[in-house]
Amino acid sequence: MALQVIWFITATVFSSVHLTPLVSLEEEYQFKQWMSQHDRAYDTLEFYHRLHIFAENKRTIDHHNAGNHSFTMGLNQFSDMRFEEFRKSFLLTEPQNCSATEGGHVSSAGPYPEFIDWRMKGDYVTPVKSQGHCGSCWTFSTTGCLESVTAIATGKLIPLSEQQLIDCAKDFNNHGCFGGLPSQAFEYIKYNNGLMTEEDYPYKGIDDSCQFEPALAAAFVRDVVNISSYDEKAMVDAVARLNPVSFAFEVVSDFMHYKEGVYTSTKCKNTADKVNHAVLAVGYGAEENGTPYWIVKNSWGPAWGVDGYFLIERGQNMCGLAACSSYPLPLV
Repeated sequence: MALQVIWFITATVFSSVHLTPLVSLEEEYQFKQWMSQHDRAYDTLEFYHRLHIFAENKRTIDHHNAGNHSFTMGLNQFSDMRFEEFRKSFLLTEPQNCSATEGGHVSSAGPYPEFIDWRMKGDYVTPVKSQGHCGSCWTFSTTGCLESVTAIATGKLIPLSEQQLIDCAKDFNNHGCFGGLPSQAFEYIKYNNGLMTEEDYPYKGIDDSCQFEPALAAAFVRDVVNISSYDEKAMVDAVARLNPVSFAFEVVSDFMHYKEGVYTSTKCKNTADKVNHAVLAVGYGAEENGTPYWIVKNSWGPAWGVDGYFLIERGQNMCGLAACSSYPLPLV
């Protein structure tokens, strides 16, 4: 009986929250529309908790978009989450200091095209995938890059297994859903003698036991090429001449709400010890006003950003993106 009374009082307090000025009726209506769009359902307590977070995020988005910025924000599947909660679910939670990266990439003298997009050069980039609530972005950056370099070498684009990397690559200083680095994952594939397809080793988004079957390996790494730390010109050289490139950078709170445009930040750090998200550079270009950018494939599904992609300022080591970039040489 006492529990019922406590529940009644708590529910009554929360049911009156939306009548206060803290959250407007318009914001509550927008939240319910967002819930319908993203197929969300909550109990009473959770509803008002998420409503307040949504309203805060919506105000942050509107304030940003009212200013003069190179990118716009928008509502997305993360709009009912605070950044701390988002960070624990979607970013690398283990320290990923990649400052030990040694360069093996040899640059040419150029010149380079003003615009490159490997999606437009042929069937070389798989569709955007979703990592779910698992800090496995490093596996998607790895598979995305190996898928592309293998397709460029063989003409066959085959989706590869992120789950194998989560389950099997821990001996190479990777931590499954708690983080890792593409360069270390490429090393695992090299010494493990192959990576299976996504079809044969499907994604679960949880840490599990290794189920690798050597006979089903579909892609192989002959060697791993690290680009010298902070050498963003060498990254341009690699993407222009060879293939997409894996890199890591630091995600801060405003990036969670990215919608379109060239992302820049004064809050993120540009050092190797702060990187917390791994992605894939599939090209580069420049805005009409001259701002150079990278074209980047993310792993938060096609509904986020620009069909799952984003642009980030190029040439400034923005958020440490040039700290630890790499790509594999395929064994075909």
